[in-house]
Amino acid sequence: MDSTAAFDDAGLFARLDELGIACETHAHAPLFTVEQSRALRGDLPGAHIKNLFLRDKKRRMWLVTVLESRDVDLKDLRRRIGAKGTLSFGNPELLMAHLGVTPGAVTPFAVINDRAGNVTMVLDRELQTGVVVNAHPLRNDRTSAIGADDLVRFLEAEGHSPLIVDFDAEHED
Repeated sequence: MDSTAAFDDAGLFARLDELGIACETHAHAPLFTVEQSRALRGDLPGAHIKNLFLRDKKRRMWLVTVLESRDVDLKDLRRRIGAKGTLSFGNPELLMAHLGVTPGAVTPFAVINDRAGNVTMVLDRELQTGVVVNAHPLRNDRTSAIGADDLVRFLEAEGHSPLIVDFDAEHED
């Protein structure tokens, strides 16, 4: 695969196999929101997430992965991650250009497509306390369950060691 081509789910699964990381994938109707996910997932065990693709006024980008139930205050997050100016959501073109996915399919696995390392990965500390994390495998009609430690190992192997944020801790300015 050339360095500009985006990985698809088959390429992702091959990379996970290469790293010795197991995952279990379930097919379902395409999901675009946390609410849709809650309604359709049934009793799928493990932590369920939401992902925010953000940028600041200096055009730095972050992929923020948190527990799906977490409310994220962008002003507070800006301080925690060192963003300059306000944070805003990256547009679909920027998302595709840097992470190779469309809205609704945003996932921590998408760092596999950020070969230039332009996106900083931010991970909710709470996700490290779970045994399994559920994430889309670069498409929103599947969910893949992966061990929490294996998710971090994958991110590190892709050159995106996550910035771990404890959203429950008080933040000092």
